[in-house]
Amino acid sequence: MKRKRAYVDGRRDQILEIMKENPTVRVDELADKLAVSLITIRRDLQYLEEQKVLTRFYGGASVIAPEYSEEDEIQMYRTLIAKYAATLVEDGDSLFINTSRNALQMLDYVTRNNVTVITNNGKAIGKDYYEGISILITGGELRYPKNAMVGDFAVRNLQTVFPKKAFMGCSGISPVSGVTTEISGEVRINELMIRNATKDVYVLADHTKIGKNSSFTTSSVQRIGHLITDEKAPEDILKELENAGVKVHLVHKGD
Repeated sequence: MKRKRAYVDGRRDQILEIMKENPTVRVDELADKLAVSLITIRRDLQYLEEQKVLTRFYGGASVIAPEYSEEDEIQMYRTLIAKYAATLVEDGDSLFINTSRNALQMLDYVTRNNVTVITNNGKAIGKDYYEGISILITGGELRYPKNAMVGDFAVRNLQTVFPKKAFMGCSGISPVSGVTTEISGEVRINELMIRNATKDVYVLADHTKIGKNSSFTTSSVQRIGHLITDEKAPEDILKELENAGVKVHLVHKGD
């Protein structure tokens, strides 16, 4: 009996392996490939349907696509935003990056040489980056859970630093309140990064943050040059931001 059970389980595993490459299969094709009867395949498909890994239709079956949550979609867009931001880094660039996870994520995709990153993001410590990237940590009071470095020590260390570009995350951005954050201790740091960037300031914000206001304003929209967001951002808000002088960069699913 155990041998028969193992044989049945092995055949059903084979069906799943076949469906990894061909999400839709026909009963007769499976019967030919596995050298068993049509009735046997139908029983196997019925069992796998009960396990909620496929759905049957007349003469065949299809794999059930995994559920795709809203949070999965937001993370997908954040990754696309990070990848796009990485393309804006050039050889020899110096960059500010604040405590944003999305802004720090962009460094996973930077493959330029002689790039210097100045950040108050404690999560930068110990991460692996492309060999052409050097990381300078501001120091300061370490705040959990974001591992943000804030306070007078961090401010003093930033006051005499003037990199070419700043890549900034935020809690929200709107034409009225500007770039906002939920953490008051980060306001002064973010203000300095935006003010001291000598060339370009990029704000990274997925669609859930567009038109949203958080507790503390870091900067008016007039002081940032660029917004990197995704295709689901509200068009009316983007238009207002463009009218205020912000260049909007949109990423799309499939980019």
